[in-house]
Amino acid sequence: MTKKERGLGRGLDALFSHNIDQEDFQITEVGLDEIIPCSKQPRKTFDEEGLKELAASIKEHGVLQPILVRPMDNGYEMIAGERRWRAAQLAGLEFIPALVKEMEDKEVSEVALIENLQREDLTVIEEALAYKNMLEEYQYTQETLSDRIGKSRAYIANTMRLLALPPEILNLVETKKVSAGHARTLLSLGNREQQIKMAQEIVDGKMSVRKTEEKVKRQIEHKKNIKSIEIKEFEEYLQKRLGTRAEIQTKKKGGRISISYYDEEDLERILELIGANELS
Repeated sequence: MTKKERGLGRGLDALFSHNIDQEDFQITEVGLDEIIPCSKQPRKTFDEEGLKELAASIKEHGVLQPILVRPMDNGYEMIAGERRWRAAQLAGLEFIPALVKEMEDKEVSEVALIENLQREDLTVIEEALAYKNMLEEYQYTQETLSDRIGKSRAYIANTMRLLALPPEILNLVETKKVSAGHARTLLSLGNREQQIKMAQEIVDGKMSVRKTEEKVKRQIEHKKNIKSIEIKEFEEYLQKRLGTRAEIQTKKKGGRISISYYDEEDLERILELIGANELS
């Protein structure tokens, strides 16, 4: 079976190939000071040491792969290749090879996102924010976005779920003190205070994702056991108060209280105890 090529995943590869349609693209040398960063760039942080290493390579070999820009009123806007552009500045270059293409905002966002995903340049939080932006700004559905970027709908949904974590934890993920795997595990806790406390334990104790999963599981089970004890105590109270069998059944949301009676006389006795006989 032939594998289906998905969305711009293949299109971006073609964009940087040597077989470029001259009618669609203009290859030229662009002044570094004529270029402004992409407003749709999902990547917010750039490793300084990595930039210095790339700058050293550029000094020796030049820029081997052109960047992608679109023309603006007063120059060009960066679409893909911002890391090369920054490194070229560090290397002291005045010009950089570029593909110049007219593009709409929506296409710019797609290409900027896909380029970073293909190069694995984004942190998981930057990735989640980029997905959120595509859904909100361009009214994409998760299914449409999945087709466009070649990621599964479940992967997109699970990545975006991380944005529900407290800002303190998102910052720990961004600074790589807490991994994406840790963060996904913390989502299971639900309670904000518990999530922050566990995140700090991860940082302090350097717990692996597996150890964190085990600890979160124990904490959830402990919480369930405490709840079961409370429910049992309530049942015992009702049984003593009403003098009959009482059962509390809990569900995901809400539940049911069952009170047994033996005959009509017993029912009237129970109704009198709970004050329901006043309705008749």
